[in-house]
Amino acid sequence: MTASERWAANGLVLVLAFLAIRSEFPRIAYGDGLWDFGSFVASGRAAAEGLNPYGIYPLTLRVELPGFESWNPNLNPPISALLFQLFDVADPETAFEAWRWISIAFFAAAVLLLIWRFWNPQAPILAVWAFALAGFWDTLFLGQIYLPLVFAGVAAWLLLERSHAVAAGILIGVVVSLKPNFLVWPALLFLSGYRVSALVSVGTAAIVSAIPLVLYGPQIYQQWFALIASDSARAFFLTNASFSGLATRAGVPMLGMLAGLALLGALAIWAYWLRPGVMAASALGLVASLLASPLGWIHYTLFLLPVIWSYWHKPVMRIVALLLLVPVPLVIDQLTEPRWIQLTAGSVYGWAMVLCLIVLIANEWRGQRMNSQEKSALPRLRDVAAPS
Repeated sequence: MTASERWAANGLVLVLAFLAIRSEFPRIAYGDGLWDFGSFVASGRAAAEGLNPYGIYPLTLRVELPGFESWNPNLNPPISALLFQLFDVADPETAFEAWRWISIAFFAAAVLLLIWRFWNPQAPILAVWAFALAGFWDTLFLGQIYLPLVFAGVAAWLLLERSHAVAAGILIGVVVSLKPNFLVWPALLFLSGYRVSALVSVGTAAIVSAIPLVLYGPQIYQQWFALIASDSARAFFLTNASFSGLATRAGVPMLGMLAGLALLGALAIWAYWLRPGVMAASALGLVASLLASPLGWIHYTLFLLPVIWSYWHKPVMRIVALLLLVPVPLVIDQLTEPRWIQLTAGSVYGWAMVLCLIVLIANEWRGQRMNSQEKSALPRLRDVAAPS
């Protein structure tokens, strides 16, 4: 890519980022309702009162959209029931506003870390792009908990780069304890030979997950498993960017599960036999955590910030970056459209993740091929250098 082409591409990113921010800002500035945050407050209150934190209560969100209706209770693991009691220290509206600012601060810190790590003339453009992402704005709108976890994930990535295995493992474990689908990340690290980080992360997640067992007893896990098992219809929702979301919209939900299992199996074999670098294992672990999950929400794509920044020089990765700017309301509007539109324009986030996976696999394949060619050339080089 020439310098002029690069500047043109960066200009396009900036223009679309500003358009996305202009479209999304009114939802936050002028919106009302507690949304997912209300479900979290309800879950924390129920746990504090000895009730089922995964039940339906007055503050529990009910989603009612053309073509989709569902209750949206707290779906997070049991440790969340303890954490969400902190959201009830003030009236819900005040707590919601405070949580938004806390979330923004964590995300800004994550972006600053990435600017520091990947500093170059394009870094400010990438920062603007990050703050225009659909997952960022929808997280703020819903009052979700992703942004502090994104900060932990970015910090863990940077620590892995610097071989701080224990500290990275602790942060990954915190992420896994609240978002178990990210267990794929330490699993690939373990199979790739980075055992300390993997074991520390699993140990941290286990310790955190044991706290609600002590406080509430095993029934809280039974209540959570019962809710998760009954929640298959949610996979259809258009902000689900996983294989399951794509397959459900195509009318073949079983294919999504099979594709996810095939991806996990292939990556396990790749990690065990080829022993990739720690960052390659991390990048594919993060992408697979989203694609192979039954529910890979658009908000999970925020965890891919270090992956996308690392591969920004790849033209296809820039397409991924642009697709992730499409505002959530524009995607949700496709719920009432025919199935083929839901599977194309309505599944823009899912196809962005498929493209991201292709970029990473192609990069690894190219690297392995170059290594093989270099190794096969070594004997010939020795023959040339050998004395006659």
